[in-house]
Amino acid sequence: MPELPEVEVVRAGLERHVLGSLISSVEVLHPRPVRSYVAGPDAFASAMTSRSIVAARRRGKYLWLALDDPESGDALTVHLGMSGQMLVQLPGADPERHLRVRFGLDAREMRFVDQRMFGGLGISVGGATIPPEIAHIAPDPLEAAFDPDLVVARMKRSASGIKRLLLTQTLISGVGNIYADEALWRAGVHGERAGNRLTKPQLHRVIEAATAVMREALGQGGTSFDALYVNVNGESGYFDRSLHAYGQEGRPCDRCGTPIRRVQFMNRSSYFCPVCQPAPRAR
Repeated sequence: MPELPEVEVVRAGLERHVLGSLISSVEVLHPRPVRSYVAGPDAFASAMTSRSIVAARRRGKYLWLALDDPESGDALTVHLGMSGQMLVQLPGADPERHLRVRFGLDAREMRFVDQRMFGGLGISVGGATIPPEIAHIAPDPLEAAFDPDLVVARMKRSASGIKRLLLTQTLISGVGNIYADEALWRAGVHGERAGNRLTKPQLHRVIEAATAVMREALGQGGTSFDALYVNVNGESGYFDRSLHAYGQEGRPCDRCGTPIRRVQFMNRSSYFCPVCQPAPRAR
């Protein structure tokens, strides 16, 4: 699933290409992506037509386009899911194989493409600044509202493993499996170390590493393992070439040369160096 850097790349692309555009038409080609709009696909299309896109915003992995008024207007919410893409095309461009929703704009089209259809679009009434549907999501490390001291204090009170805490979107948003593993490798901390068993300096080091690795990934267009991870122009990021832990099972650690190890974690995988990130001792 796309994480903060990948979603920010999409947000920035939409900001460049569709800000100020009037939505002249909406075509819902498959009902599933607008399933959250209970009035149905036709009502969704009608509600979105003749609306102006005035801001492109993001918190963590969540993306939305403010409509009509950047402060008090509604918002088009976008959840990319596992394979969702927001693409900007010229009118008349060949439709993508998994094109689901098409928005006609002033001189281009905005398209929602989703192969697996776990993502979706919605309308948040009055959600231009922060959609109420995601108000419970914590600020992410790239936001001005992010308070690392508060996050560290909450982590310090928890007996959960530090990787699980990094993935808790109500505590710190935007971090997923890839960047959690990379941050923990950089900080030299094993993902199963409990928050309350780490020192505040160690926790701050983890937060700083997560922030740094996501900023670097953002500068390289995000991490792309297949053609599903693209920006609004359909281009892939290349931060996967800079990964030290995630997906590197069996390869030598870039610090000490020990083979990177993979273990099961929450129906996913964790990658770490067993020397640089020693596992916690059993109590």
